[in-house]
Amino acid sequence: MTAVLTAEQKAIRQAAREFAEHEIRPHVMEWDEAQQFPRDVFRKLGELGFLGTIFPEKYGGAGLHYMDYIGVIEEIAAVDGSVGLSLAAHTSLGTNHIYQFGTEEQRQKYVPRLASGEWLAAWGLTEAEAGSDSGGTQSTAVRDGDSWVVNGSKNFTTNASVAGVAVLMAVTDRSSGRHGISSFIVELDNPGIRVGKKENKLGMRASDTCTLVMEDCRIPAGNLLGAEGTASSTR
Repeated sequence: MTAVLTAEQKAIRQAAREFAEHEIRPHVMEWDEAQQFPRDVFRKLGELGFLGTIFPEKYGGAGLHYMDYIGVIEEIAAVDGSVGLSLAAHTSLGTNHIYQFGTEEQRQKYVPRLASGEWLAAWGLTEAEAGSDSGGTQSTAVRDGDSWVVNGSKNFTTNASVAGVAVLMAVTDRSSGRHGISSFIVELDNPGIRVGKKENKLGMRASDTCTLVMEDCRIPAGNLLGAEGTASSTR
């Protein structure tokens, strides 16, 4: 089935296509060979509203439809898959988890900064021992007064070294199996979290992919995303 696009959707696609041709295509090989994340491109994507396509205007987003977002990703990824991948991870995984499952306070604090491009978002599930099987998560979060203390690591995390905030999964109740895994919003300037190994990939090398390591990473209790034990339902 072929989707019928409105004039506005065609115009958004055209804007994304022109941006990709002028701002991305001339540098694709350079960025890939240097494994260089194009920060300036993402600042410009934020200015154009392409980092907040699907989020309401009250949170600094563009308030557009998912079809508009899909069109932007398609046009940019057609020129450079690396930029398309990092854009999709920022929007669908990082920012959208905060928007969909966050409290109003969390939305107000984080989504405007992410939609504008002031910050990029990352999302961490995959681990060395568990792969992307959430049920095998080994990272832990232990409640300590008005904080959570997170320990563990996340592998293959897109945007890990360039993001301002990440949504991470950790076990809060080992006895509950998959229902004992929770999601947390972690600001990446926290002294308890650091960037580990940068992956030397076979492709899409301008998209940042690294390990995140949490060592007694203390975050506010209010940074729990959704109810405790519901991480498996926020995927």
